[in-house]
Amino acid sequence: MTDYYEILGVPRDATQDQIKKAYRKLARELHPDVAGEEGADRFKDVTRAYEVLGTAEKRQAYDMGTDPSAPGGGQAGGFGFQDIFETFFGGGQAQRGPVPRTRRGQDALLRLDIDLAEAAFGARKEVTIDTARVCSTCGGACTRPGTSVQTCVVCQGRGSVQRVARSFLGQVMTTQPCAACQGHGTTIPEPCVDCAGEGRVRTRQTISIDVPAGVDTGTRIKLSGQGEVGPAGGPAGDLYVEIRERKHPVFVRRGDDLHCTLEVPMTAAALGTTIELETLDGPRDVTFPPGTQPGDVVTLADLGVGHLHVGGRGDLDVHVDVRVPHDLDDEQAELLRRLAALRGEERPEAKVASAHPSVFSRLKDKLSGR
Repeated sequence: MTDYYEILGVPRDATQDQIKKAYRKLARELHPDVAGEEGADRFKDVTRAYEVLGTAEKRQAYDMGTDPSAPGGGQAGGFGFQDIFETFFGGGQAQRGPVPRTRRGQDALLRLDIDLAEAAFGARKEVTIDTARVCSTCGGACTRPGTSVQTCVVCQGRGSVQRVARSFLGQVMTTQPCAACQGHGTTIPEPCVDCAGEGRVRTRQTISIDVPAGVDTGTRIKLSGQGEVGPAGGPAGDLYVEIRERKHPVFVRRGDDLHCTLEVPMTAAALGTTIELETLDGPRDVTFPPGTQPGDVVTLADLGVGHLHVGGRGDLDVHVDVRVPHDLDDEQAELLRRLAALRGEERPEAKVASAHPSVFSRLKDKLSGR
């Protein structure tokens, strides 16, 4: 196991203050401005030794025979070893190079209100959006036509500058983004007057959107490359269109099925009848058999909403609301009394209501497939 005490030149019973002083002394001696590249390996060893012995917990583990150091890990007096090494030997942004001006644009979100019929069958919609597009004057170059970007005279195209900073190690070199060019390495002496050097301009644009059948409130349609163009003519982001379906005055949507309620006179429900209903597909006849009860459901297949991304459609369920007359004249009342007498219903026996499915339970059974 590496003898860190020997590397720092301190005895094993040295105090933490003695260890810190020894490290500072060696770090100054091995500073790149003093020892050059030849001292780099020794500096790494000294820092790793202080990384262990400078922390009470790690030193205790080391004294017990375990080396807690890890390559590139640990802390050295509040400075990470990797941070210190990169500061001394040219790490950080100086190695990454200048920041590109061209970047991807942001994604955009647009909300689109549609009718139930458009959700059921799909539709092609025209929408107007305010977005960023490539500047037609400079074509994204950011400069006035006939001119070009220039290498930054401050950082010489590196995008960063080195500055001297003082620390407990003495004077060290730090690397920072160049303030003259904002880290790009180039400047724009004559920016385009139309885009002010952005390479893009705000514009209002009308585009067509194909809304597929089966969309619902909350559905998002992705249009790749239809978002904002990035700075300096960078690639455009994506446009997301979020659907909001308007309420329909007649039909209620549940999944891809549609539901509505038809009022049927008591006599028609008893005798059976056919009523014309205006559906999304036009007028359709709804036939109610004799003895139709309140809450009964007549299903018209394939007259609902189209299934999203697959073929077929949902159904249209017509719920029955039997209307009992309340404004009978004398003749009508007499006819009903005669009917009641014929059916033996002048004094009907009471029946428990829960013995018969309610309108809501019938609907629940229908939705669950029972």
